[in-house]
Amino acid sequence: MVEVDSTPALVARSLARSARNLKTVRSRLRRPLTLADKLLLGHLDDPEQRPLEPGRTQLKLRPDRVAFQDVLGQSGMLQFMQTGLDRVAVPTTIHCDHLIQARRGSVVDLQESRSENGEVYDFLRSAAARYGCGFWEPGAGIIHQVILENYAFPGCMIIGTDSHTPNAGGLGV
Repeated sequence: MVEVDSTPALVARSLARSARNLKTVRSRLRRPLTLADKLLLGHLDDPEQRPLEPGRTQLKLRPDRVAFQDVLGQSGMLQFMQTGLDRVAVPTTIHCDHLIQARRGSVVDLQESRSENGEVYDFLRSAAARYGCGFWEPGAGIIHQVILENYAFPGCMIIGTDSHTPNAGGLGV
């Protein structure tokens, strides 16, 4: 693992940004906001100017984190490399857990996965180092629990390549 960046300062900045955004949105919409409204609109890129027409507006959001698992992390990092950017703009982590298959027991399964998927893990490790992403080695934990324990906080917005990791255990993420 390379980094844990849900520091109190990061959380405070995110919550302060959301509070400012929601104050602006409330004054514009003049109606009560649902929890979904608060989570999404609290992460608007431009709450002062962005159109807010339900069913019509495409929202430009600023998530707090991006989380890749190893299978879809490959294509995600390849696409990111095409942007020409030197570093990720949002705290990002890659978690190597989906390629590990449960066959004969945790120790043997992890060894086999490292052998079978070594090239993938090497690519993801080097891409993470090159672009400033955190990297969780195979065997370092299951992405769902790692996100919950290290990065999630109520009101956080996570974009994830695993279907239910961004829920972060129902913390309101």
